Amino acid sequence: MKIINGSALAKKIKSILAIDIAFCVEKYNRAPKLELVLVGDDPHSATHVGNKKKAANAIGMECDIHSLPCHTSQTELLELIDQLNKDASVDAILVQLPLPKHIDTNTIINAIDYRKDVDGLHPMNVGLLCTSSDDAIIPCTPRGILSLLQEEQIEISGKHCVVIGRSNLVGNPTARLMLKNNASVTICHSKTRDLPYLTRQAEILIVAIGCPNLIHADMLKEGAVVIDVGINSIDGKLVGDVYNSIDVPSIEKIASAITPVPGGVGPMTIASLLQNTFDIYKRNVVK
Repeated sequence: MKIINGSALAKKIKSILAIDIAFCVEKYNRAPKLELVLVGDDPHSATHVGNKKKAANAIGMECDIHSLPCHTSQTELLELIDQLNKDASVDAILVQLPLPKHIDTNTIINAIDYRKDVDGLHPMNVGLLCTSSDDAIIPCTPRGILSLLQEEQIEISGKHCVVIGRSNLVGNPTARLMLKNNASVTICHSKTRDLPYLTRQAEILIVAIGCPNLIHADMLKEGAVVIDVGINSIDGKLVGDVYNSIDVPSIEKIASAITPVPGGVGPMTIASLLQNTFDIYKRNVVK
């Protein structure tokens, strides 16, 4: 069974981006610029934002963090987004989620210029992903999943892909992306009846629901490719929805490939964020 190494591919992508950015800075006299907005003092969000800035700076991107206090009003946040939308030097905007409860997430996402929406959550990008257009900004984790499958030369066209999870950040856009790449797609969720029946039909199984030990060996089709997006903490150890579960030895005998946790999809999310930023930048500088 193949262990799909997301850390290695993320490193490769960043190396290529660093070369491309250096070339573009020389040619166009400015680097890509990513603006990160953090509201509140959630330590996990602060760590994620810090890691994104570090990764961006490491490959030659400009990146600023706007750290706002928890009591920041929705109006104040909208004013900041409006400023960033109008700033021609800003290529990409990311508002770290989740937001404090007094701020409406949809209102904030909709306020971001969809052309700078590096997370691909604006309704315009959601809609474009549902069409034949190539103009959609693809959410980072789904793009990372696609990159992993392509790097491993895993055929998607014609395959039955089962996606467990229907979040706007991962499940739904991943399903749309697989459909766009000519897979037949089934979406499962908390209300799905007889989940094992459906997972046993999956040639590509993508699990993104945040429930450790969800998938067992008897739920898999022989030779299935398993993409484990879940990140859970058990006794201080990071585990996925599939990988590091009590049934992994049996799963490894049935699946043809699987992404580990950590080191699988996770590193690809930041790598894809950098790719999205660079793609937006190229649209702005290449006239």
